[in-house]
Amino acid sequence: MDDLTEAATALRALPPSCGPVRLVAVDGHAGSGKSTFAARLAAALGGAPVLHLDDLATHDAFFNWTRRLTDDVLGPLSRGATARYAPYDWTLRRFRAPLPLPPAPVVLIEGVGAGRAAVRPWLARLLWMERGAEESWRRGRERDGPELSAFWDGWTRAETSHFAADPSRRFADVLVREWQQGYKWLPGTHANAPEVEPVTYGDGTFPPY
Repeated sequence: MDDLTEAATALRALPPSCGPVRLVAVDGHAGSGKSTFAARLAAALGGAPVLHLDDLATHDAFFNWTRRLTDDVLGPLSRGATARYAPYDWTLRRFRAPLPLPPAPVVLIEGVGAGRAAVRPWLARLLWMERGAEESWRRGRERDGPELSAFWDGWTRAETSHFAADPSRRFADVLVREWQQGYKWLPGTHANAPEVEPVTYGDGTFPPY
């Protein structure tokens, strides 16, 4: 059984938050493991659609994608319609042909800032990848190589400014920690976080945090 099966079942049981859709955000620092986690969670959900916020950001505006998200994605989904958005090509520095995003029972939004204030009213759950900024950025730099060092310098400044002005972690419903080959699913940090028992995903036991 997939180690995220229990989490997927819980998400499917939530009330819809954006029209017929249960919109679930996966936020965290760049390099924290959001994309890998979102892909595994989407698979556990039976192939849930995943919107990567990297597709909405651009070189000139790392975090100025709220209007595109609202107009192109959240608006149509809230009406039960298929959304269409043009993903940004980070190599060619231009937008590609639009892609569809259907109003599935659960839709995942993955990326830095997915839990920003403007998006939270549309969310059924906000998940935060629980890995510190410095460790996350180090992982990202190692993944992308020295040729993108200048990009990462600019990104880390922009991300720091973003979270200082519009933090997400304090509003998370769930903190997600990597553990061995799986994940821990821990209660979130904000006052209205649902009461959930810590769950270990993967083999073996773990010490309390």
